[in-house]
Amino acid sequence: MSENARSTQQQVWFITGSSRGFGRALVTAVLDAGDLVVATARRPETLAKELEEYGDRVLTLPLDVTSPEAAHAAIDVALARFGRIDVLVNNAGYANVSPVETADDDDFRAQFETNFWGVYNVTKAALPTLRRQGSGTVVQFSSVGGRVGGSPGIASYQAAKFAVDGFSRALAAETAPFGVRFMVVEPSGFATDWAGSSMTVHPVPEAYDETVGAMNRMVRQSTSGGAGDPERAAEIIVRTVRRGQVPSHLLLGVNAVTMALDYSRRQLAEAGAWEEVSRSADFAEPYPVELPPQEA
Repeated sequence: MSENARSTQQQVWFITGSSRGFGRALVTAVLDAGDLVVATARRPETLAKELEEYGDRVLTLPLDVTSPEAAHAAIDVALARFGRIDVLVNNAGYANVSPVETADDDDFRAQFETNFWGVYNVTKAALPTLRRQGSGTVVQFSSVGGRVGGSPGIASYQAAKFAVDGFSRALAAETAPFGVRFMVVEPSGFATDWAGSSMTVHPVPEAYDETVGAMNRMVRQSTSGGAGDPERAAEIIVRTVRRGQVPSHLLLGVNAVTMALDYSRRQLAEAGAWEEVSRSADFAEPYPVELPPQEA
């Protein structure tokens, strides 16, 4: 599909986690752009009432993304209503806070079920349709933490976002011949409920006060809110998807850009410093070689 055709043709969006945050903002942005939306959430009742003004351009559906059967059923209902899916947005997700050492195993797994397996379930349910169509865009919501990592207290969430990135890269290679595009969205802090009532902060032992505790005080217990505007972000995503080409990864927010660039520079510097050592592991390379000097 040409860039001009994509920008003018009315598209069908299937969005998970539509009841709040990025999902809710994206539903409105898509509808205001003139497209059609399947808005899914665990409890879509309130959402349906709020979206009545858009009439039959929006379909609200219940969806627990952790259920493969529910994902397939929701895709089938969407196809029965609109006949196709042009843009799939995997937005549903949440994070609870706890050091890994004291984390409740069931809670850690439950987060991963939504944040990774939910993406897997919905994407897999939609793939046959996207392949038959010979087109489609999959937007996977990650986080700048899914690129740079290292945020104390949310290991399950960040591990899942790293997994979503790897999953999406492999799928992009597998489905490229079918005309399917993947874009991983990596926001920094936004004014959503992600760190509010959606997040459970478990007790932090004294031993982890300077890492997990400090992060809680700086970010998760801050009253100032995130710097990012979810409505602007939603409009950016809609505009980007309408292009003929999309970036493989879309950073959103000043902090996201700053953190990503800093991380990439540190990665390049480290790879360069260890280049000779790394190369020396191959049979044909000189061995042994000196290790890089340690910092004073």
